[in-house]
Amino acid sequence: MSIITVTQLNRYIASVVRGDRNLSNILIRGEITDISTFSRNGKNYLFFTLKDSESSVGAIVFNDALKRLKFKPTDGMSAVISGKVTVYEPRGNYRITVNDIIPDGAGKESVSFEQLKKKLSDEGIFAREHKRPVPKMPHKVGVVTSLRGAAVRDIINVISRRFPLTEIYAVNAVVQGENAVDSICRGISKAENAGCDLLIVGRGGGS
Repeated sequence: MSIITVTQLNRYIASVVRGDRNLSNILIRGEITDISTFSRNGKNYLFFTLKDSESSVGAIVFNDALKRLKFKPTDGMSAVISGKVTVYEPRGNYRITVNDIIPDGAGKESVSFEQLKKKLSDEGIFAREHKRPVPKMPHKVGVVTSLRGAAVRDIINVISRRFPLTEIYAVNAVVQGENAVDSICRGISKAENAGCDLLIVGRGGGS
């Protein structure tokens, strides 16, 4: 039996783990604890411990995967982690390299929405004193929505029927998918610059 170094041992274990298909794409459920962050060279990293009633394992979310997360993980959150087992050779530790985090018992979009709503509420965005009164007889109404959908026709029909003297300024926008946020924001700015005194941002489909 030959004598090997610690580095050789860790390197061998890492290669065994990399070659195991059962460890290269796993889903693991647990509670997220001990969250910490680290930044270097303009890239951000998230570290946490995933545990259940008997065991725990470390996890890391690299910069690219962190950018894809649509919500902020919090201590005590129960989640299903998608990722792979990797070995940090300098210390001989194994951990989960995370591809995605799925809140257990709630959809990602729901968690993201609730976190955003709380953030905006804490900033006072929903406070009554910040709300502008809606004009009873608007002179120019901006409509930001998809101009190819049924929603814009319904909106224009209702405005034309109830306020026949009101000018309608329609702005086309993407109202679903990853590009919706930027598109809607540009549409709102365009409508504001056009002098609209009332603005409707809408989409159809029961949304």
